[in-house]
Amino acid sequence: MIEFVWPLVFFCLPLPWLVRWFIPPADATRQAALKAPFLEELQDLPSAHRIATPKHSLLWLAIVAWVLLVTAAARPQWLGEPIELAMSGRDLMLAVDLSGSMDIQDFKLNGKAVDRLTATKAVAGKFIERRAGDRIGLILFGDRAYLQAPLTFDRKTVHTLLEESAIGLAGEKTAIGDAIGLAVKRLRENPENQRILILLSDGANTAGEVQPLQAAELAVKEKLKIYTIGVGSDEMIIRDFFGTRRVNPSEDLDEKTMTALATKTGGQYFRARDTDELDKIYAMLDELEPVEKDKRYYRPRVELFPWPLGMALILAGGLVLVKARE
Repeated sequence: MIEFVWPLVFFCLPLPWLVRWFIPPADATRQAALKAPFLEELQDLPSAHRIATPKHSLLWLAIVAWVLLVTAAARPQWLGEPIELAMSGRDLMLAVDLSGSMDIQDFKLNGKAVDRLTATKAVAGKFIERRAGDRIGLILFGDRAYLQAPLTFDRKTVHTLLEESAIGLAGEKTAIGDAIGLAVKRLRENPENQRILILLSDGANTAGEVQPLQAAELAVKEKLKIYTIGVGSDEMIIRDFFGTRRVNPSEDLDEKTMTALATKTGGQYFRARDTDELDKIYAMLDELEPVEKDKRYYRPRVELFPWPLGMALILAGGLVLVKARE
């Protein structure tokens, strides 16, 4: 549909008629400096430079030009169909363990044995892509916790930064408490229902200045909800000089602490023993923390005033040329 931004401009349409009606015309009678008794005969002679144009035609052209000019001044716009904009109600911070134990190859991806971090990148990357409209942040932790990406709507950049992370980049140990403390610091300014941390680790807290349960108390105070994910299989066959033997590659995983962190803050603890379980966990997180959308609409606008303005200028130029050649 067409809409006028300044419709009151149309009240100017009768302005030329009002000027003509209330303001008297200028006195066109002047005393001639030279009297020529044969002037009337000269005016009756045909001239190649004179164009016989009916006055009423010129009047109608002037009226049309004025109407077009006023229409352009009213700023017509074409309004398109309403487009729904997704406005999220979630700010999610992901905390990923980069300690040396994440190098253990006890996961499979597309039938190929991969380390824990590679599997995490594949599954968490899909999770990030699904959070359209959410703000996502990324914390990487080892000996210390580092903010790799602040909260942002740019999911592609967060995904790229996660893909570029490497084992040992933040150190060989695990500072779970520091990661939680950094998340609290970054999310404390957000509304209470938007403070969510998803923490993934395969070990126990072995570094950092803050103990995990102390950090959890701070998270409770700041209304931060924590979902924890413990990764690593329960059994793995390794070959050595003495043959093959079964080992538990997740014996260092502190499930008790991970469960306590989630329980204290109102979240949940999940156990991922393989890639399929990890994928299901992130799918469950989508259900537990759905993308909330406030329905807002946007109608695209296309400016139309150049068309009537251009036509008015063309008509006005034509009238000037005609009057000049008379």
